[in-house]
Amino acid sequence: MTSIKDDLFSELRMLAQGKTLDAIFPALGFVLFQRLWGLQEGALVAVVLAVLLFGYRVVRKEKKVYALFGVLGVVVSAFISYTSGAPETFFLPRLLTSFSMVLLSFGSVFLGRPLAAYLSHISRGWPLAWFFREDVKPAYREVTLVWSLLLLVRFLLQMAIYQGGRVSEIFFLNFLLGTPATLLVLMGSYLYGVKRLHSLKGPSVEEFQSGKKPPYVGQRKGF
Repeated sequence: MTSIKDDLFSELRMLAQGKTLDAIFPALGFVLFQRLWGLQEGALVAVVLAVLLFGYRVVRKEKKVYALFGVLGVVVSAFISYTSGAPETFFLPRLLTSFSMVLLSFGSVFLGRPLAAYLSHISRGWPLAWFFREDVKPAYREVTLVWSLLLLVRFLLQMAIYQGGRVSEIFFLNFLLGTPATLLVLMGSYLYGVKRLHSLKGPSVEEFQSGKKPPYVGQRKGF
């Protein structure tokens, strides 16, 4: 059980590192400054903060890909908001992203290629063929289905507040449904996934790679 806890907390730390500041600060700067001084000032502050965060990543020699996409996303959001004259449109790209994730997640379940399996494959480097075994795939399909439903609820909440034009509420909803909610979902997905893999009695990754025949010990760590 200790190894599962260690692995889980390790993944939570990885998720919380880096992305949080890049996602929160530019949007927070926009909300505060557009309310105090105006839309143009809010858009400018958001872009400046995004650029500063990118520079921070460069100086610290950290991975810059996420920060670079963050800068581009903020620039697009600020441009849309400034040209439309509506502060809430700053969050339109994020709303569209949420909708795309709903389609992608549900679509992956429908096609029999669950999104959770692909994300785990990318992050862990485990063989993709292992994920799609009939004694492994159900765990990833069920987790992806739960993700799909949660993503749909998030999108509907975002849409309802966005249509009301309540900028501050949009920001705080995006914050709560961002990193904090993702951490909780990750914890639940991990704990359920490990338990479900054990109940399916499929091989562990190591057993699959070595060609071991059943009965299997099964995957005891990682999902």
